[in-house]
Amino acid sequence: MPVCIEEFTLAGSGSGPYALTTGPDGALWFTLVHSGGIGRLVPGGVLTHYQLDPDCGPTIIAVGPDDALWFTEHRAHRIGRIALDGKVEEFTVPTAECGPFGIAAGPDGALWFTETAADRIGRITTDGRVAEFPLPATGTFPSAITAGADDGMWFTLNQADAIGRIGMDGAVTLHPLPTRSAAPVGIAAGHDGAVWFVEINAGRIGRITPDGGITEFPLPDRTSRPHAITPGSDGTLWFTEWAGNRVGSLTPDGTVTVHDLPTPGSEPHGIALGPDGALWTALEIGALARVGVRVPT
Repeated sequence: MPVCIEEFTLAGSGSGPYALTTGPDGALWFTLVHSGGIGRLVPGGVLTHYQLDPDCGPTIIAVGPDDALWFTEHRAHRIGRIALDGKVEEFTVPTAECGPFGIAAGPDGALWFTETAADRIGRITTDGRVAEFPLPATGTFPSAITAGADDGMWFTLNQADAIGRIGMDGAVTLHPLPTRSAAPVGIAAGHDGAVWFVEINAGRIGRITPDGGITEFPLPDRTSRPHAITPGSDGTLWFTEWAGNRVGSLTPDGTVTVHDLPTPGSEPHGIALGPDGALWTALEIGALARVGVRVPT
């Protein structure tokens, strides 16, 4: 099916929308990595901005088990929480200069996050208690994280060319990728029981099963630098191509389709299924883009 892509410009071209998610209130919530804020947009409705420390670097955002939005502050080394009414709380991670990046709700009622500069995975409860789990390697740069269908948390190791899994007991398993210098970043659980990820340096989409079996799908443009990935409502995986200025889709049988974004050099990063059933992506130049299916007339 053909798609229709619309861009919605936000206040401030340098604000840097980076990641987004659909909140329990039927709105899109997104991070503004350059201006230090959190945004909220109801499709077709009002845009709201919540200012944080301008230098805190909010990156990934996720819905918590408490129906609040939780996010990482990469430059301030904190985990943030914003309630649906806009009230913000911030929690410092015990390890200094740890660079938290990815965050996702786990099956245990807590949030799990990555520490890019500390080779650790963190866990924070909804009342702000933090535990940290060291990885069995150094210099790995753990990046995005997601909850798998097997009750474990799966994460990318950008500098180790591997995918990791941490159980609720803290046990860690690492799965090296077949492709060297793949530099995986984004990761998401698919509807097929597997976990899908992008290889930003290799121009591939990867799939890993709970037992560690890995399949890789090369993209048409191997220099496109895929960044983030998310499942659509029908099981198709959607991803962003940061250098290619595109969004793409991958069906479970391996068929890849890509779509150019309207504005050149828009720097697409995060992507998520929106409350209106369309895919939405954050464009670092200062906009959100809606990717909807165009129904033939």
